[in-house]
Amino acid sequence: MGTPPALTDDQRRLALQKAVANRRRRAEVKRALKDGHMSLADALALASRDEAIARMRAVELVESLPALGKVKAQRVMHAVGIADSRRVQGLGAHQRADLLRAVIR
Repeated sequence: MGTPPALTDDQRRLALQKAVANRRRRAEVKRALKDGHMSLADALALASRDEAIARMRAVELVESLPALGKVKAQRVMHAVGIADSRRVQGLGAHQRADLLRAVIR
């Protein structure tokens, strides 16, 4: 890895604030999924409008669904053919549809 970019104090402060806001937003969505207040389809649709959600790993969304833990989420992802490292913004239309079908079963 290279050296981190040279940032001014203001730039560093703004970057940290943005990072905290993104982590909170992701936590809110994951909590809404876990509680059943949001469906996976809603979360995938939200990713098109929300950069913080778009940059999440897709497996994190699946893990957040009720009755799915890490192991079952990984099984679903592998069954659909999506890598664990894939981010939500990188999912194609067919992958999204396959993922929704696999989770609804």
